Amino acid sequence: MSVQNLIIELGTEELPPKQLRTLAQAFSDGMQAQLEKAGISFESIKFLASPRRLAVSVTALSTGQSDKIVEKRGPAISSAFDTDGNSTKAAQGWARSNGITVEQAERLKTDKGEWLLFKAEVKGLATAALIPAMVEQSLAKLPIAKPMRWGNNTMQFIRPTKTLAILFGSDLIDAQILGCKSDRIIRGHRFHCDKELILDHADNYVSLLREGFVIADHDERKALVKQQVIAAANIENGVADIDEDLLEEVSSIVEWPITYVGSFEDKFLEVPAEALIYTMKDNQKYFPLLDNDGKLMARFIFVSNIDSKEPQQVISGNEKVVRPRLADAEFFYNQDQKVTLESRIDSLESILFQKQLGTLKEKSQRIAELAKIIALKIGANDLDAHRAGMLCKTDLMTDMVLEFPDVQGVMGMYYASFDGETEDVALALNEQYMPRFAGDQLPGSLVACAVALADKFDTLVGIFGIGQVPKGDKDPFALRRAAIGALRIMVEKDLDLDLAELVEASAALYGDKLTSEVNISVVDFILGRFNAWYQDQNVATDIVKAVMARRPTRPNDFNKRIEAVTAFRALEASKPLAAANKRVGNILAKTEESIADSVNASLLTEDAEIALANVVAKLTADLTSVFAASDYNQALTQLAELQVPVDAFFDNVMVMCDDQAVKLNRLALLNILRNQFLNVADISLLQG
Repeated sequence: MSVQNLIIELGTEELPPKQLRTLAQAFSDGMQAQLEKAGISFESIKFLASPRRLAVSVTALSTGQSDKIVEKRGPAISSAFDTDGNSTKAAQGWARSNGITVEQAERLKTDKGEWLLFKAEVKGLATAALIPAMVEQSLAKLPIAKPMRWGNNTMQFIRPTKTLAILFGSDLIDAQILGCKSDRIIRGHRFHCDKELILDHADNYVSLLREGFVIADHDERKALVKQQVIAAANIENGVADIDEDLLEEVSSIVEWPITYVGSFEDKFLEVPAEALIYTMKDNQKYFPLLDNDGKLMARFIFVSNIDSKEPQQVISGNEKVVRPRLADAEFFYNQDQKVTLESRIDSLESILFQKQLGTLKEKSQRIAELAKIIALKIGANDLDAHRAGMLCKTDLMTDMVLEFPDVQGVMGMYYASFDGETEDVALALNEQYMPRFAGDQLPGSLVACAVALADKFDTLVGIFGIGQVPKGDKDPFALRRAAIGALRIMVEKDLDLDLAELVEASAALYGDKLTSEVNISVVDFILGRFNAWYQDQNVATDIVKAVMARRPTRPNDFNKRIEAVTAFRALEASKPLAAANKRVGNILAKTEESIADSVNASLLTEDAEIALANVVAKLTADLTSVFAASDYNQALTQLAELQVPVDAFFDNVMVMCDDQAVKLNRLALLNILRNQFLNVADISLLQG
């Protein structure tokens, strides 16, 4: 069967830039699913997108479905015919539904019996005939939160639709979708292309749009934007501040990117750079320029959708637009410094953290007390931790943060320094929110770690304490992120903190505000985040289960066990010892008698049990200090030496013997053996 390339383009009004990639990818995924479901082969499929179009390109698409044989099994022969050999009503009805007589049916013989069988060859349909419905269904399933209507239409889409082009090779596929009839006309650039573009073949789609000043390939356009921005920065002897989200958004705003460099007055550099960078990126979609030392320059790069004949006019216009935003930041910064952060504490009384849990002032007081407790446990300055906790939310009441919310914490740090607070207190006001996202850096100082942990535990305990547990993808208080952040701080900073103790301390600070028991639920919720954590690190699931079975509530201790079991699992002895532990566990689980915690040497009779008892006794003594130091890697390395005596024991000794005293003594030996491993993990859960 022959193949052709397919192009589908839906032309629209300007699409939301932050959703462009998601919409385009969903359109492509939908078409791929439809083609695969229909059994139509193709070589590759990809999305193409720009601010005014969603497109899907399919290469080497088969021109039709393959013919196939359809088999429909009917009634069993025993029920298809009566004792006289006449067909029953069931058989006749089945045959009639398939357009045949009972006599025309074939027979299907298997080991389980014989049935009537209908076979028919179904001719495959032409791809061109199936495409319109596939396009319509794929567009209908796009993730559009707020669809809109336009004109007198009853149909809805994310933006008004203008054109539709579906070409299979050189053939135009007739379709009527979202108010648009398929045509060969596609639109070029809104300003640079004043003529209709006529698409003669699917293969020419990208090149034709390029003639119309549109780069249809979103990834190509994004790469070009990045290349241009870097080149412009190099000319300025600077480094462009390019983050992925901004690059994606800018690339989704333009169809024909042209990069320019603008400037602003040096006086604005007296304002904290973070505030200026925020307003340039978030409000203006500019790329700030930094010097080689990472300091903000009075220059910025912006990407235009127009290749102007008078570029200086474009630059001047953007400079005029950004100047008032920078002036606002300067004004807010100067005004905020007239009032200390400490004097803003009482104003937090007017802001609710959560209706049942009180105000931000109450939250700050709890954070301060919990941060002090944590600081004492980790060797940080408890007075600074308490002070930082009291001030940690005060910058939310400043004009700068009210205008530019993303600089919360950062401005608190600057204002605290201006107020004369210690360096650790000032840094903690910024670092309390770390890590803000996956892979983000952690708080740098121990004081900041204490405040960050206190903030996260206060939220976790409070929200769990009023019964608002995250369900499905609903997590309005970002409790999963808080839990992961707390784990990262404790593990990566090697802080010897116990989850159960912190949850208990946090709950106590809430007084009578909590309506639900939280000690177990919050600890289990936080520990549960380890599953995703270690999955991202490619740690085997059975290793995590083995450690989780022991439920260690100190995260850094949990991590040490994971590392030790991972190393142990690579040893040859791990598999037989895991099997032996499983066997021991099963034996002990079925035992109803009380088992002693020591072995009676006088009851040891077999050479293998005597040898094992001697080795276990020596190891138990040797490992006391090893476990005290939480050196789980060393412990499992030494326990791996038990493989030979354990194997010999099970090969030569009958555990469940008739002599009750001997049996219980052997069970005691096995129990001591198993408990040594359980000091690290339940290795019986390790797979082969």
